[in-house]
Amino acid sequence: MQFELTEAQRAVHDTAFRYAEAELHPLLARMDDEDWFPEHLIAKLGADGYCGLTAPEDLGGAGMDLMSAGLVAEAFGYWNTNAAFIWGPHENLCLNNILRNGTEDQIARFVPDLCAGRRIGALGLTEPGAGSDALGSMALKAVRDGDDYLLTGRKMFISNGPVADVVLTYAKTAPDLGAKGISAFIVETDTPGFSVAQSLTKMGWRGCPTGELVFEGVRVPARNRLGAENAGVAVVMSGLDIERAFLALPYIGAAQRCLDLSLDHAATRRQFGKPIGSFQMIQSMLAEMATLIDAARLTAYHALSACDAMARGEGGRGAIHRICAGSVLFGAEMIAKVTDMAVQIHGGAGFVWETEVNRHYRNARIASLGGGTTEVRKLIIAEELFRARGLSLG
Repeated sequence: MQFELTEAQRAVHDTAFRYAEAELHPLLARMDDEDWFPEHLIAKLGADGYCGLTAPEDLGGAGMDLMSAGLVAEAFGYWNTNAAFIWGPHENLCLNNILRNGTEDQIARFVPDLCAGRRIGALGLTEPGAGSDALGSMALKAVRDGDDYLLTGRKMFISNGPVADVVLTYAKTAPDLGAKGISAFIVETDTPGFSVAQSLTKMGWRGCPTGELVFEGVRVPARNRLGAENAGVAVVMSGLDIERAFLALPYIGAAQRCLDLSLDHAATRRQFGKPIGSFQMIQSMLAEMATLIDAARLTAYHALSACDAMARGEGGRGAIHRICAGSVLFGAEMIAKVTDMAVQIHGGAGFVWETEVNRHYRNARIASLGGGTTEVRKLIIAEELFRARGLSLG
């Protein structure tokens, strides 16, 4: 486990931190107040070198490892969690998945535009009737028709879905095989038959377009299938492990922001003739916040380092599966507690919609749901603990 960042990694974080303060933080209030999607965001991030962080430089990327990309996510989350969760699905769920699992042809056709921010990416897994059981209950079907597949069905709660140009989509190619009959496809949203049924209004992550996608006989070329037919589970699971490791980092940045805002407030807000930071109960909350953040940060860094060592096609089983589930499990519990204490320290001001800690408090609720619920994460961890000891539950 890596406990100290290298000088190069610190430089990556610090540069991204200053960039996010200047470019992303000014967008936060409008995004949250108006549910405003900054249409220029991905193009701006791409032009400034913040898309395709893990892609090779000859494709327009930065050639970083996942650990360094995670440090950028942490910096972005500190200054604008909402923007971070537009960038994250594009950067990690779509672009990095194509990069890890695509053919040379697929990578050449899609990755440069995603790196440059000329196209916005998303991932389509969850469906109206398939959430925690996303694989077993998947209803979207892909039927082979010559050199194409025809996709029919719906996807739900898709981050960036309403604005995406490219959606990495999972569909059943052999429904009788259950989860073993799933394939992955790169779907271009200007294809006839694709539409957005609705864009959802959420309590948090405002300004991050999330919606329901409709596939009505969408014709997708077979060359856009990612991996072998009926081999989509491997793509899903390796991607989910990295997603879970990556997902914790913006929350750590947001939690650190809440701690810093709370420290400033506790030092300046006076009651009973003295700063509230002099009261032991306030100090207790600040100490707990700092300790939770430190622990979550170490857990997340460990998970990202493990993902960096993960070979192509690996994931979805073993220690890496448990570590990544544990990272986002603890990160979600941490951000829930930290934002709650931040609101408490701010008192009545923390209950007001436009205060920054209130924005983070509302955003934090999704942490126990997105990328697999808290309950699913616990099941994964327990199953891997039994498996590691060679114990069967029948």
